[in-house]
Amino acid sequence: MGEQAFHVNRQAATGGSALWHRIRQRRLTTLAVVGMTKNTGKTVALNHLLVCAARDGVATGVTSIGRDGEERDQVFSIPKPPVLVWPGSIVATARHTLPRAKARWKLLAGTGLASPMGEIVIVRALEHGAMEVAGASRGSDQQEVLAQLRQCGCALIVLDGALGRSQHASPAIAEGMILATGAALGGGVPDVIRKTRDRLAILDIPQAGPEILARCDAVFEHRGVGIWDRAGRPLFRADIATLNAGPALLAFAGREVATIAVSGAVGKALWLTIDALLARHPGLTLVVADGTKLFIENADVTRFRSQGGSLLASRRITIAGITVNPCSPHGGHLVAEELLGAARLAFPEHQVADVIRERAPTKTGVC
Repeated sequence: MGEQAFHVNRQAATGGSALWHRIRQRRLTTLAVVGMTKNTGKTVALNHLLVCAARDGVATGVTSIGRDGEERDQVFSIPKPPVLVWPGSIVATARHTLPRAKARWKLLAGTGLASPMGEIVIVRALEHGAMEVAGASRGSDQQEVLAQLRQCGCALIVLDGALGRSQHASPAIAEGMILATGAALGGGVPDVIRKTRDRLAILDIPQAGPEILARCDAVFEHRGVGIWDRAGRPLFRADIATLNAGPALLAFAGREVATIAVSGAVGKALWLTIDALLARHPGLTLVVADGTKLFIENADVTRFRSQGGSLLASRRITIAGITVNPCSPHGGHLVAEELLGAARLAFPEHQVADVIRERAPTKTGVC
């Protein structure tokens, strides 16, 4: 894209972005962008952050836990907005994506990390344009990529997510998270708000207090599960996968179980075990690594708490903001002003933005 377009896009952000200002105020250096589902405006939100960073001269890195920036959605085969990088942006992506880049780039380094689309490499964008971004999928590889991006001078690293995979939003990887929601969830404005609230309730579980954290520290440092009684005495500690943890936990149903810590994913099967233990041990506390590890419904959490259980996180996720998208590629567009107003009313503790309207407000307020 030419120099004129570069200046036009930079000027589009000069009116200021409350979302961007909130991120800068919190001094976040790693930020994950997560979509509630496909087509909720995640890429548009990411591009908004990149244009704000370019405007303010913030050295920015971009990577992905999946694949983004391709011309068509891989599931629905509909056109997708491209990831738009800016001159000086540092991008960590799979080598085989680079021939399709619409912006010139310079190779800075290889990472030695393999992916289905070739080695993950670090490049610098030399001009404004579209790039396909396909990064590391494993958490340990993602940490290595982040370290190399920091070595390249990135003051802010933006991680693009993938459908159904929010582990990159874990505090172990990203300091903050942007949640993109919108009409693609289906239904009217109340339905979008309800579904978003349910998701936030899962992601935004409170952090455990110092005493419980000290007790559970070894579980989250070395992985596995642990059980303690009401006096805080350890009953069990093992480095086992959470898929196999149910029988191990049930073996202690007859003991005085008060606290359980689980470092890995908590799905329906394990949750049923936790529910069974709560019935035997009122006031049971479950500590998970963070909200991204919970693969259950908010109704499960609500029921657990109503029965006296306590659900806590080793580290709480920082919700840096929520973006709303009133448009859906499948039809069923919502009125932009109505959706934005309802979201701001529903989530007053969060910075809520419609980044398209911030950039170029419309008179009609519709798609």
